[in-house]
Amino acid sequence: MIKVAFFGHDAGDAAVRRRVRAMRDGGIRVVGFMMRRQDNDAPEWVNIDLGVTRDGAFLQRIVRIFSGARIAVDSRDELAKADVIYARNLDMLACAFLAKLYAKLDTPVIYESLDVHRLLTRPDWIGKTFRGIERRLLRRTIGLVVSSPGFLRNHFEKHYSGLYQPYLVENRLAAASDFGPRPDPVDTRPQASNPDAPLRLGWVGNLRCQRSFDLLCALADRYPDQLDIRLHGQPARIEIPVFEPEIDARANMSFGGAYRSPEDLATIYGGLDVVWAGDFMEAGFNSSWLLPNRIYEGGYYATPAIAPAGTETAAWINRHDCGISVEEPLDETLPELFEGILNDQSRLAACRSRLLEMPDDVFIEPNGFFVEVLERALTTARSK
Repeated sequence: MIKVAFFGHDAGDAAVRRRVRAMRDGGIRVVGFMMRRQDNDAPEWVNIDLGVTRDGAFLQRIVRIFSGARIAVDSRDELAKADVIYARNLDMLACAFLAKLYAKLDTPVIYESLDVHRLLTRPDWIGKTFRGIERRLLRRTIGLVVSSPGFLRNHFEKHYSGLYQPYLVENRLAAASDFGPRPDPVDTRPQASNPDAPLRLGWVGNLRCQRSFDLLCALADRYPDQLDIRLHGQPARIEIPVFEPEIDARANMSFGGAYRSPEDLATIYGGLDVVWAGDFMEAGFNSSWLLPNRIYEGGYYATPAIAPAGTETAAWINRHDCGISVEEPLDETLPELFEGILNDQSRLAACRSRLLEMPDDVFIEPNGFFVEVLERALTTARSK
């Protein structure tokens, strides 16, 4: 049995839970060395709490790298049992290497780049400094896990070619999770039987993009009786400082709050006809390169996605012919798109049918897939 020490940025993050679940479902023993963003429920796994961080508080997170490493060393026995250290995001990679140094261990490390942070894309000395740190740490790892080929193509190949062994692990649902059956091919949603029912548009996940929020508010104002806009997830208060008041001001907008994944996904996506899959928080960089959870979650539940053209998400949707991409300027083209959709549901119906035809493993990570990734990384490292 492979034993993993998982250095994570937030023990309560849905994506972290999904990754740990995929490991454990494959028979991997996981001990978490994780920070947290709030007082979440206790994790499902053995976890060493490395302290609280705040979203967007970069100086505090830098301090936590050092204090977290010291806390990790206090549990040296658990850390020393690990066959491999798995570190998610650059700050946790730094924390993991410091913990290794303090504990005098030679455990191999795998780096998972969940996002390419905006600091790493800056052209000035700050960006060069952070890329220098990433370069030095990356070359000491045995593997780099990314969730989108866009990260490799636009960042890692550009800056660190030849310094890493890449593994693509998309943000699919974990195989052994209880997320229920796929929808029945017979469409029982309100729009299918009653064309006058409001179309239910969702925004699900990490709600961190002010422009997306503004676009959805504008759609709500333009179609007050024809659109029902439902938001689910954790809003980034720094990025969207005025959130609930904007929703409360519109009768056709609602906010369902934070949710548990996969437990709540069937209810959330079962209540939607289409999901917004755009993000502009780091437009032209990370936001253009990522493949969000929404396309896999929504795809499994036959909820088509809409994404801005020119992004990795739009390319994925177009390649599978299962959603809609929309060109700029979105202030004009997005309302025009919904004008057409509200008058004719056939395009969404075709996308929904296509999603139901697609194999489950497009949306679900096969059981044992992640174990194979770790085994390949460890085998490659031992052979060198």
